[in-house]
Amino acid sequence: MYKLLLCGRYLRTRYIALASIVSVTLGVATMIVVNSVMGGFRAEMHRRLHDILSDIVVESHSLEGIEDPEFVQAEVRRIVGADLAGMTSSVHIPAMLSFQVQQQWVTRQVNLIGVDEETYARVSDFGKYLLHPENRGQLNFLLREGGYDARLQEAGWTHRRRRVAYQRAYRQQQEQARQSFEAAQTSFGEEPARPAPPGPGPPAEMTPPPAVRPASPAAEPTRFQPARDPFAAATGGAEPVFDEMTQQHTGIILGIAIASVRQHTADGGVADFFLCRPGDDVKATFPTAGTPPQAVSDAFTVVDLYESKMSEYDSSFAFVPLRKLQQLRGMIDPRTGMASVTAIQIKLRDGANLDAVRDRLRERFPPYEYRYRIETWRELQGPLLAAVQMETTILNILLFLIIAVAGFGILATFFMIVVEKTRDIGILKSLGAPSGGILSIFLGYGLSLGAVGSGVGLILGLLFVTHINQIADLLELVTGQEVFDPTIYYFSEIPTVIHLPTLGWIVGGALLIAVLASVLPALRAARLHPVEALRYE
Repeated sequence: MYKLLLCGRYLRTRYIALASIVSVTLGVATMIVVNSVMGGFRAEMHRRLHDILSDIVVESHSLEGIEDPEFVQAEVRRIVGADLAGMTSSVHIPAMLSFQVQQQWVTRQVNLIGVDEETYARVSDFGKYLLHPENRGQLNFLLREGGYDARLQEAGWTHRRRRVAYQRAYRQQQEQARQSFEAAQTSFGEEPARPAPPGPGPPAEMTPPPAVRPASPAAEPTRFQPARDPFAAATGGAEPVFDEMTQQHTGIILGIAIASVRQHTADGGVADFFLCRPGDDVKATFPTAGTPPQAVSDAFTVVDLYESKMSEYDSSFAFVPLRKLQQLRGMIDPRTGMASVTAIQIKLRDGANLDAVRDRLRERFPPYEYRYRIETWRELQGPLLAAVQMETTILNILLFLIIAVAGFGILATFFMIVVEKTRDIGILKSLGAPSGGILSIFLGYGLSLGAVGSGVGLILGLLFVTHINQIADLLELVTGQEVFDPTIYYFSEIPTVIHLPTLGWIVGGALLIAVLASVLPALRAARLHPVEALRYE
């Protein structure tokens, strides 16, 4: 009982120990906040990466791709067995995307991905990141009449018809002005001068005409066979006439950062300013699968936008129908009709061992025999995930030094207490207190300092994490500088995740440092002889 009484008395009266308690408190609170925020970023990043990528990817090294994907898929089904949840083929190639913005051509370097509408959603959560709700349920490369995200305002066929009518009216005005100019020159006996050809589109300040009703109002216009020119038979021509009012090119889905610019608004918010939207046409240029590869181009119609909130993907991914991309690149064998692909994506059931399945597939398709690279989604993003993990580890080491400094403070404080309480230690020993009892007094004192400091730090850290977004808003208001920029991270708020094991090792580590710091002073006090302790008193 006397040991507890002395520990409590020292804790209440030794105000010099308050500095050690504050150091432990700040160290524990800071580590909890940092680990919670880093854990939130890591969990959010893992979730989004896994939603985009399938569990295992069989990817070809060569530009020609996997020439017999049906054979590879059959082998995958045999090897994986009941662990297989879904599988699809895709084509991944670098491409250059071009589109017009206010009579200026804008180019973007993109990763063009050919996907199968029926099977691609089975291996990833790609669909839930599309802006149109119907495309989230079932991927479709047809332009919708409307119903897109509110940020787009006007999109789909409504936007396409208005844009085409606007451009046609502008060209008609230019043509009328040209004819009037030539007629005026003719009336004065001058040879008509040819004006410069009209530009690619009307100026931005012109007011667009009202929306034009579609050719078939009973049904939504779809991508059907182009209507042929009625005069084609008379002239002998057979080239179909493409009408932008009622027809679209092959559909393409763009990452939202390709088609927009995210900026701060005057009221302090964040808004997306769209350069192109569903209903606009773009041009994609990419290499063929031949040897040597050649550049081919084709027109596409934007049918939806893709927003995963991973800036790396939203600024580089563009999706088109798999079959169309295979045709354009020459990946279909004209003799057998077999189409090659560049990757086969595999989705496993929940709880399956990804590494074990990967190793079995690597054993079946060794790299020295097949030009395939077989990796899990974590390996595909290995550098990014490793960088985040290393950053978290280094931060923990640096922050743990704060608690280590507090430990040295406890060590110095205890040595001072032992010197000051030499007479008291001698009296206790002369009254029969054993050395183990004296040792336990100082160890208990160190444990109590660590418990109080880590307990208060735990409470402060959890309160800070719970209200971290409100604290960030307050700091922005006080300093006038943005603490968390959503245009960079694409997060609406700071993500946090609290793991109980992490809290346990942080608090346990603080307690351990406090106890270890009190060991040397406690041993010195326990070894004091009562006669030596009382000799100079």
